[in-house]
Amino acid sequence: MVAALLGELADLVLPGACAGCGAERVRLSYGTCAACVTALEALRPYATAPSPSPAGFPPCVTVGSYAGSLRGALLAYKEKGRHRLARPLGALLAGAVAAVAPRDRPVVLLPVPSTAAARRERHGDHMARLTDHAVRRLRTAGYTATTVQPLRALPKPDSTSLDAAGRLISAVNSLRISPRISVLQRGGRIRGTLVVTDDIVTTGATLAAVARRLEEADMQVTGAAVLAATQLRRTAPGN
Repeated sequence: MVAALLGELADLVLPGACAGCGAERVRLSYGTCAACVTALEALRPYATAPSPSPAGFPPCVTVGSYAGSLRGALLAYKEKGRHRLARPLGALLAGAVAAVAPRDRPVVLLPVPSTAAARRERHGDHMARLTDHAVRRLRTAGYTATTVQPLRALPKPDSTSLDAAGRLISAVNSLRISPRISVLQRGGRIRGTLVVTDDIVTTGATLAAVARRLEEADMQVTGAAVLAATQLRRTAPGN
Protein backbone atom coordinates (compact mmCIF):
# COMPACT_ATOMS: atom_id res chain seq x y z
CA MET A 1 0.00 0.00 0.00
CA VAL A 2 2.68 2.50 1.00
CA ALA A 3 4.84 1.36 -1.91
CA ALA A 4 2.21 2.72 -4.29
CA LEU A 5 2.66 6.22 -2.87
CA LEU A 6 5.22 7.10 -5.53
CA GLY A 7 2.46 6.92 -8.13
CA GLU A 8 0.40 9.42 -6.15
CA LEU A 9 3.34 11.81 -5.95
CA ALA A 10 4.27 11.71 -9.63
CA ASP A 11 3.46 13.61 -12.81
CA LEU A 12 2.03 16.79 -11.31
CA VAL A 13 4.32 19.82 -11.43
CA LEU A 14 3.42 22.58 -8.99
CA PRO A 15 5.01 26.01 -8.42
CA GLY A 16 6.68 26.98 -5.15
CA ALA A 17 9.05 25.37 -2.69
CA CYS A 18 9.02 21.69 -1.76
CA ALA A 19 6.51 21.07 1.03
CA GLY A 20 8.80 18.52 2.65
CA CYS A 21 12.18 20.26 2.78
CA GLY A 22 11.60 23.78 1.46
CA ALA A 23 13.91 23.36 -1.54
CA GLU A 24 13.20 25.80 -4.36
CA ARG A 25 13.63 25.63 -8.14
CA VAL A 26 13.22 21.84 -8.20
CA ARG A 27 10.65 19.70 -9.93
CA LEU A 28 7.71 19.11 -7.58
CA SER A 29 5.31 16.17 -7.57
CA TYR A 30 2.17 16.98 -5.57
CA GLY A 31 4.28 19.74 -4.02
CA THR A 32 7.13 17.43 -2.96
CA CYS A 33 10.61 17.09 -4.47
CA ALA A 34 12.07 13.74 -5.53
CA ALA A 35 14.22 13.43 -2.40
CA CYS A 36 11.22 13.93 -0.13
CA VAL A 37 9.16 11.49 -2.18
CA THR A 38 11.87 8.90 -1.55
CA ALA A 39 11.91 9.70 2.18
CA LEU A 40 8.12 9.42 2.45
CA GLU A 41 8.11 6.17 0.47
CA ALA A 42 10.58 4.67 2.96
CA LEU A 43 8.31 5.25 5.98
CA ARG A 44 6.84 2.15 7.62
CA PRO A 45 4.10 2.23 10.30
CA TYR A 46 5.06 1.31 13.87
CA ALA A 47 3.44 1.23 17.29
CA THR A 48 3.82 4.35 19.41
CA ALA A 49 2.68 5.70 22.75
CA PRO A 50 3.46 8.86 24.74
CA SER A 51 5.42 8.46 27.94
CA PRO A 52 3.61 8.52 30.24
CA SER A 53 0.41 7.56 28.44
CA PRO A 54 -2.84 9.15 29.64
CA ALA A 55 -5.58 6.90 31.01
CA GLY A 56 -7.55 5.31 28.22
CA PHE A 57 -4.95 5.92 25.50
CA PRO A 58 -5.79 3.43 22.71
CA PRO A 59 -3.25 1.23 20.92
CA CYS A 60 -1.71 3.57 18.36
CA VAL A 61 0.22 3.21 15.11
CA THR A 62 2.05 6.07 13.42
CA VAL A 63 3.63 6.49 10.00
CA GLY A 64 6.76 8.23 11.27
CA SER A 65 8.38 10.71 13.61
CA TYR A 66 7.27 14.33 13.44
CA ALA A 67 10.44 15.40 11.67
CA GLY A 68 12.00 15.85 8.26
CA SER A 69 9.93 15.49 5.11
CA LEU A 70 6.87 14.18 6.95
CA ARG A 71 6.78 17.17 9.29
CA GLY A 72 7.26 19.58 6.40
CA ALA A 73 4.51 18.00 4.32
CA LEU A 74 2.11 17.96 7.28
CA LEU A 75 2.73 21.62 8.09
CA ALA A 76 2.36 22.63 4.45
CA TYR A 77 -0.93 20.76 4.20
CA LYS A 78 -2.35 21.81 7.56
CA GLU A 79 -1.12 25.39 7.95
CA LYS A 80 -0.25 26.61 4.45
CA GLY A 81 -3.24 25.45 2.44
CA ARG A 82 -1.37 22.88 0.32
CA HIS A 83 -4.48 20.73 0.03
CA ARG A 84 -3.14 18.65 -2.85
CA LEU A 85 -1.01 16.91 -0.27
CA ALA A 86 -4.15 15.33 1.19
CA ARG A 87 -4.03 12.49 -1.33
CA PRO A 88 -0.47 11.20 -0.67
CA LEU A 89 -0.75 11.89 3.06
CA GLY A 90 -4.07 10.04 3.08
CA ALA A 91 -2.32 7.10 1.42
CA LEU A 92 0.26 7.08 4.21
CA LEU A 93 -2.50 7.26 6.80
CA ALA A 94 -4.16 4.25 5.18
CA GLY A 95 -0.95 2.30 5.78
CA ALA A 96 -1.17 3.06 9.50
CA VAL A 97 -4.82 2.00 9.57
CA ALA A 98 -3.93 -1.27 7.84
CA ALA A 99 -1.49 -2.01 10.68
CA VAL A 100 -4.37 -1.69 13.19
CA ALA A 101 -7.38 -3.14 11.37
CA PRO A 102 -7.72 -6.73 10.09
CA ARG A 103 -8.60 -7.00 6.41
CA ASP A 104 -11.40 -9.52 6.96
CA ARG A 105 -13.63 -7.09 8.95
CA PRO A 106 -15.25 -3.80 7.99
CA VAL A 107 -13.24 -0.84 9.25
CA VAL A 108 -14.75 2.49 10.27
CA LEU A 109 -12.44 5.50 10.49
CA LEU A 110 -13.34 8.19 13.01
CA PRO A 111 -11.34 11.39 12.44
CA VAL A 112 -10.55 13.60 15.41
CA PRO A 113 -12.92 16.57 14.94
CA SER A 114 -11.77 20.14 14.35
CA THR A 115 -13.34 23.19 15.98
CA ALA A 116 -15.37 25.57 13.84
CA ALA A 117 -12.59 28.15 14.10
CA ALA A 118 -9.97 25.67 12.89
CA ARG A 119 -12.15 24.66 9.94
CA ARG A 120 -12.54 28.29 8.91
CA GLU A 121 -8.83 28.99 9.24
CA ARG A 122 -7.82 25.90 7.27
CA HIS A 123 -10.59 26.14 4.67
CA GLY A 124 -12.19 22.87 5.75
CA ASP A 125 -11.74 19.97 8.13
CA HIS A 126 -8.19 18.82 7.46
CA MET A 127 -8.58 15.44 9.21
CA ALA A 128 -11.88 14.63 7.54
CA ARG A 129 -10.23 15.30 4.18
CA LEU A 130 -7.23 13.09 4.97
CA THR A 131 -9.48 10.33 6.29
CA ASP A 132 -11.61 10.38 3.14
CA HIS A 133 -8.49 9.77 1.06
CA ALA A 134 -7.39 7.01 3.43
CA VAL A 135 -10.78 5.31 3.01
CA ARG A 136 -10.41 5.40 -0.78
CA ARG A 137 -6.95 3.84 -0.58
CA LEU A 138 -8.14 1.13 1.81
CA ARG A 139 -11.02 0.25 -0.49
CA THR A 140 -8.61 -0.04 -3.41
CA ALA A 141 -6.57 -2.45 -1.27
CA GLY A 142 -9.61 -4.65 -0.66
CA TYR A 143 -10.88 -3.34 2.69
CA THR A 144 -14.53 -2.64 3.43
CA ALA A 145 -13.91 0.86 4.75
CA THR A 146 -15.97 3.92 5.57
CA THR A 147 -15.75 7.02 7.74
CA VAL A 148 -18.20 8.69 10.12
CA GLN A 149 -17.95 11.66 12.47
CA PRO A 150 -19.85 11.03 15.71
CA LEU A 151 -18.12 13.85 17.61
CA ARG A 152 -17.92 17.61 17.46
CA ALA A 153 -15.22 19.77 19.01
CA LEU A 154 -15.75 22.88 21.10
CA PRO A 155 -13.06 25.51 21.75
CA LYS A 156 -10.86 24.68 24.71
CA PRO A 157 -8.50 26.84 26.76
CA ASP A 158 -4.74 26.72 26.32
CA SER A 159 -3.43 23.58 28.01
CA THR A 160 0.31 24.30 28.10
CA SER A 161 0.23 24.98 31.84
CA LEU A 162 -1.81 21.86 32.67
CA ASP A 163 -0.44 18.55 33.86
CA ALA A 164 -1.29 15.29 32.08
CA ALA A 165 -4.52 14.75 34.02
CA GLY A 166 -5.61 18.33 33.41
CA ARG A 167 -4.96 18.07 29.67
CA LEU A 168 -7.05 14.92 29.50
CA ILE A 169 -9.96 16.52 31.38
CA SER A 170 -9.79 19.60 29.15
CA ALA A 171 -9.79 17.44 26.01
CA VAL A 172 -12.74 15.33 27.19
CA ASN A 173 -14.76 18.43 28.12
CA SER A 174 -14.22 19.90 24.66
CA LEU A 175 -15.86 16.95 22.88
CA ARG A 176 -19.56 16.35 22.38
CA ILE A 177 -21.41 13.34 20.97
CA SER A 178 -23.32 14.22 17.82
CA PRO A 179 -27.12 13.93 18.10
CA ARG A 180 -26.91 11.84 14.90
CA ILE A 181 -25.12 9.04 16.71
CA SER A 182 -28.31 7.08 17.48
CA VAL A 183 -29.25 7.19 13.79
CA LEU A 184 -25.83 5.87 12.81
CA GLN A 185 -26.09 3.06 15.34
CA ARG A 186 -29.52 1.97 14.15
CA GLY A 187 -28.29 1.94 10.57
CA GLY A 188 -25.39 -0.31 11.54
CA ARG A 189 -22.86 1.98 9.85
CA ILE A 190 -20.58 2.09 12.88
CA ARG A 191 -20.25 -1.66 13.32
CA GLY A 192 -16.84 -3.09 12.63
CA THR A 193 -13.28 -2.23 13.62
CA LEU A 194 -13.31 1.36 14.89
CA VAL A 195 -10.08 3.29 14.31
CA VAL A 196 -9.57 6.91 15.36
CA THR A 197 -7.46 8.96 12.94
CA ASP A 198 -5.38 12.05 13.69
CA ASP A 199 -2.44 13.92 12.24
CA ILE A 200 -0.02 14.09 15.19
CA VAL A 201 0.18 12.42 18.60
CA THR A 202 2.08 14.32 21.29
CA THR A 203 0.81 13.89 24.85
CA GLY A 204 -1.94 11.48 23.80
CA ALA A 205 -4.64 13.49 25.61
CA THR A 206 -6.74 14.05 22.49
CA LEU A 207 -6.80 10.41 21.41
CA ALA A 208 -7.57 9.26 24.96
CA ALA A 209 -10.40 11.80 25.23
CA VAL A 210 -11.89 10.76 21.90
CA ALA A 211 -11.77 7.08 22.90
CA ARG A 212 -13.48 7.89 26.20
CA ARG A 213 -16.29 9.86 24.58
CA LEU A 214 -16.89 7.15 21.99
CA GLU A 215 -17.01 4.46 24.66
CA GLU A 216 -19.68 6.51 26.44
CA ALA A 217 -21.74 6.09 23.27
CA ASP A 218 -21.12 2.31 23.24
CA MET A 219 -18.49 2.58 20.50
CA GLN A 220 -15.47 0.47 21.44
CA VAL A 221 -12.33 1.84 19.79
CA THR A 222 -9.88 -0.79 18.52
CA GLY A 223 -7.00 1.60 18.04
CA ALA A 224 -5.73 4.84 16.55
CA ALA A 225 -3.79 5.64 13.38
CA VAL A 226 -1.82 8.86 13.08
CA LEU A 227 0.54 10.32 10.54
CA ALA A 228 3.26 11.46 12.92
CA ALA A 229 4.42 11.07 16.51
CA THR A 230 6.59 13.56 18.30
CA GLN A 231 10.14 12.32 18.79
CA LEU A 232 11.22 10.37 21.88
CA ARG A 233 7.87 8.59 21.92
CA ARG A 234 8.66 5.70 19.59
CA THR A 235 8.07 2.21 20.96
CA ALA A 236 11.22 0.14 20.66
CA PRO A 237 10.92 -2.91 18.35
CA GLY A 238 9.70 -5.94 20.26
CA ASN A 239 8.22 -3.88 23.12
